Amino acid sequence: MKIIGLDVGEKRIGVAKADSSTRIAVPVGYINVDGSEWQEIARLANLQGTNFFVLGLPRSNEGTETQQSVYVRNFAKLLVQRLPGAKIRFQDESLTSVMAEERLKASGKPYEKGDIDAGAAAIILQDFLENLSKPAISLSSSDASGLSSQASASSPRRDCGSSDKLIAGSENLQNIAKKQSEKVKLNTKKAKHKMKTATKWMSGIAIVVILGLIATGVALVIKEQRHQEYLAWLAEQEALLNDNTFTFTIRPGETIFDVRQGLIDAGYTASEVDTALNADYDFSFLKERPEGATLEGYLYGETHEFYKDNSASEVIETYLRGMDQVIKDNNLEARYAAQGLSLYEGITLASIVQKEAPTAEMPTVAQVFLSRLAYGIMLGSDVTVSYAVDKVDPNRQVYADNAAALTVDSCYNTRLYRGLPCGPISNPGLSALLAVASPSDTSYLYFLTGDDGLMYYSYTEDEHLQNTAAHCQSLCNVSL
Repeated sequence: MKIIGLDVGEKRIGVAKADSSTRIAVPVGYINVDGSEWQEIARLANLQGTNFFVLGLPRSNEGTETQQSVYVRNFAKLLVQRLPGAKIRFQDESLTSVMAEERLKASGKPYEKGDIDAGAAAIILQDFLENLSKPAISLSSSDASGLSSQASASSPRRDCGSSDKLIAGSENLQNIAKKQSEKVKLNTKKAKHKMKTATKWMSGIAIVVILGLIATGVALVIKEQRHQEYLAWLAEQEALLNDNTFTFTIRPGETIFDVRQGLIDAGYTASEVDTALNADYDFSFLKERPEGATLEGYLYGETHEFYKDNSASEVIETYLRGMDQVIKDNNLEARYAAQGLSLYEGITLASIVQKEAPTAEMPTVAQVFLSRLAYGIMLGSDVTVSYAVDKVDPNRQVYADNAAALTVDSCYNTRLYRGLPCGPISNPGLSALLAVASPSDTSYLYFLTGDDGLMYYSYTEDEHLQNTAAHCQSLCNVSL
């Protein structure tokens, strides 16, 4: 069972995830509370394929609920209303932010407040996993109104590890507390005797102060030991996590060839990867592809954490879910239709824009290509030529120079054939996808990237040739 943990705050929400079979909580990141948090939580739930949430419930030092507890319970009610059928569990979150920051400090790496929230969410979720034997509370929209009056469903917070080690650690602390308590009693008797015989002037108030100091010292000793044991357990859990999980990233602009090699490098066999890349996945946006089309263009670039026993197909499906969510969240199908493109054509053009332009220039480059399509002018994109050659001659043994590459007879070669190529040439990121949906309000027909890294636009071929001569002596001669 997949579970999402949330550390709910008024400015940010820390997010963690876990699978009940491995019982290892992993920090995911954080969500800003700005009105879009519900959509983002729904996206994460969809990606993880779960409707089960564990929320950290604040308590005071005395163990009672606070005003922030009320805020979290109200948040839970809204969550159930926004995601009908969501299952909610509460877990005591005492000191989780402090512990998360200690862990980040110990790592020696720079961190932000959002990283603390994500770490706190992971600790909350890990604590819940250690008490997973209790049944979950399922809340529907109809009974969500009673949520704020429920007592916390979780057991009292446990400050360190699990199973035998946790029990042994707890017994250790009890023994220490018992010994310290006995020591306090003995010291108290000695103190009373001395006060009667040698310090008659000492008041009863002074006695109380001394006893208080002794008790405080004992509490600090116990607290410090518990903290050190927690840090040791945390290190063990991190090592266990590293042994059972791996991180995989698809970057915007990477091709399906890159993804295939990356999965092989991650430990999957070529056969497993090829089977995953050619499998049928149940997403509506995939049904619009022409027959025989690959998953090129549809693996949305993100970083995800996976368990080592996840199949290659499960990895691929995660990135397809990401693309599905982006398409729906940004209404891309309708917005591409407004540009005269189908969803497949819009993604294809976005994949070219991704390879041709830096983020800030993507809307204008998209406008150039859309204008050329409208006027029936060949796109003339070198990155499509490069992709075409990569498919048939990746080592450039046949198409050894640019002149030869430009002649490659491929439906991807937009220097040879009019219109869009026969499919995407990379996996576009969000900026490129949105650039095609909302191109800039310009009317250029040509562009180039100069040797200085700047983009130069023009309206006519003569202007384009002048820009080439003035700004692109080296870059325009780079091998395709």
